[in-house]
Amino acid sequence: MTDNQNLLAEQRRALILDEVRRRGGVRVNELTRRLGVSDMTIRRDLDALARQGMLEKVHGGAVPVVEASTHEPGFEAKSVLEPSAKDEIARVAAALVAPGTAIALSGGTTTFALARHLLDVPDLTVVTNSVRVADVFHEAQLANSGGESRRGAATVVLTGGMRTPSDALVGPVADRAVRSLHFDLLFLGVHGISVEAGLSTPNLAEAETNRCLMWSARRVVVVADHTKWGTVGLSSFAALEDVDTWVTDRGLPEGVRAEVAEQLPGLVVAGEEQA
Repeated sequence: MTDNQNLLAEQRRALILDEVRRRGGVRVNELTRRLGVSDMTIRRDLDALARQGMLEKVHGGAVPVVEASTHEPGFEAKSVLEPSAKDEIARVAAALVAPGTAIALSGGTTTFALARHLLDVPDLTVVTNSVRVADVFHEAQLANSGGESRRGAATVVLTGGMRTPSDALVGPVADRAVRSLHFDLLFLGVHGISVEAGLSTPNLAEAETNRCLMWSARRVVVVADHTKWGTVGLSSFAALEDVDTWVTDRGLPEGVRAEVAEQLPGLVVAGEEQA
């Protein structure tokens, strides 16, 4: 980490989280020296991260939160985590979509952000098992003046199924619907990514639905911020090599980027995509 008094709070907290995950814990006095800010600022950062469930405060510092592999946060809880990174990822991912194509968006807060960036891409067919994603397109249509169908508006196919805490529809009904379709591009949100476990989720039914989504797609793009790296859910549903592209944010450490690049064809870091 680099000393910089002008770091934004969100950037500073991302650096703190990376350090906690990499080293297994940090001390307040170390962070004040490395980040060049006051003891009180670091303590406020640790308080904010602890409230979000991202780390656990201990005397003089912080350690990682050890979650059960079956723990599945709700949509609202996840939506407040890394909002700027998710929006930047969504902006870059949206540029991969050509007008008139058939795409799929899985459940998740990053795919929800992506949906909003796709509203102006004409003539899309969107397959999704996310109630929230479908709502984005539906509300945009209702907002159209006069209530008439907007020229070039997306055609949205929402699968049925059982609803998860993250507002994704999963299970046999969703699986059958997805397997009967074929789409050019799948944007996949994930609970966790690692070399050993690949892509994983705490929900067994969601794992199977995600497999179906990947099976039906010509190309698979994972959209996930750097905090998903190293997280492992109960059920793995794909290996890294099954992914064509991972779009992430600048918080992903350089060492991890090199490791990921050995496993999958494409790694796109939002904000550095022109490099």
